[in-house]
Amino acid sequence: MTRPVVIVLAAGRSERFRAASQGQHKLQARIGPRTVLETVLETVRASGLPWHVVDAAQMADRPNAGMGDSLACGVAATANAPGWLILPADLPLVQTITLQRVAQALQEHTVVVPEYHGQRGHPVGFAAACGPALMALAGDGGAQSVVAAHAPVHRIAVDDEGCVLDVDTPEALQAAQTLWQQR
Repeated sequence: MTRPVVIVLAAGRSERFRAASQGQHKLQARIGPRTVLETVLETVRASGLPWHVVDAAQMADRPNAGMGDSLACGVAATANAPGWLILPADLPLVQTITLQRVAQALQEHTVVVPEYHGQRGHPVGFAAACGPALMALAGDGGAQSVVAAHAPVHRIAVDDEGCVLDVDTPEALQAAQTLWQQR
């Protein structure tokens, strides 16, 4: 089996973060020497998995697009993939091993969800059989309906706080920066 594609969702408007940080987009905030987005992309590249970024330019023709629209766009752009790992770009501390473990589990399962201390995280993995449902998504709900359609999903416990630590607020970014410095 060929490897699934990591879809990095980087088209969000960052409204909560911008409102609390004088207009800065969370993906352009710094964590260590790089931006949040650069940090995520470095991890994705290090995983050895193929990847595709969905950014605001790709979603420009959809002014009120939500996460479901971005996800559908990324899956449609890589429609021949054997599966997908959906990774929001605001998880700068997600570990390479988590991406690799989710990809490995997709060889035997239709939907794979990493968990850190019982909390569901990202990337969520989807086998190729989920492609049509993923490409039909729209709005802000993400892929919750696809996950629900395949319940119970395969869950894997990971020792990776980064899979649940998104940086939606300046306070969350500060927590991520502190954890990054401890690594």
